[in-house]
Amino acid sequence: MDRKGILIVVSGYSGVGKGTLIKKLTSRYSQYALSISATTRAPREGEADGREYFFKTEEEFKELADTGRLFEYARYCDHYYGTPKDYVEEQLGQGRDVILEIEQQGALKVKEQNPDALMLFVMPPDAQTLVERLRGRDTETEEVIQQRLAQAVEESKYVDRYDYMVVNADLDRAVEEVHHLIESQHMMISRNLDFAKQIQDELIELAGKLRD
Repeated sequence: MDRKGILIVVSGYSGVGKGTLIKKLTSRYSQYALSISATTRAPREGEADGREYFFKTEEEFKELADTGRLFEYARYCDHYYGTPKDYVEEQLGQGRDVILEIEQQGALKVKEQNPDALMLFVMPPDAQTLVERLRGRDTETEEVIQQRLAQAVEESKYVDRYDYMVVNADLDRAVEEVHHLIESQHMMISRNLDFAKQIQDELIELAGKLRD
């Protein structure tokens, strides 16, 4: 049975720890390919171009969008984010599961174009924990934190558009929950109709031989 790659879209409130969760998932299991997004925001300390993001100027980003080289893109907290198309399609074609870590606007656009995409939303155990994680980063001002909380309120209205939630209270447990959710998708009948038909044909052939 050939294993076909699945597109997985992961979103979550800023500061919920989705990046850390995905990093641990992809380091623990080799089947995953993490799509690298393009963004117009400046790199944070320790980030490198082509590793965490493809860092672009607004002019460079606009060119990617205008030439149809982005799978999706959206503006979030005064910056643009988008997913380069070629990498995603190449990895899926090789049978790898591709994870898109993107904000909600972009996630819903991907779902519109790819109804079979698995949609996961990472939740904090409670709202106060989310605020503490944002402050614990020491990378954002109070003004930016307030912006991110306001954005989270808006995002909470559309969580029901996702397939599953994963509560990131314990990182290792959350990693395993995501992995098991993806593995279960691989066994859906709708994703394996060719194999199911192959077994059906073999059964019909064997049944015919037994009758003869």
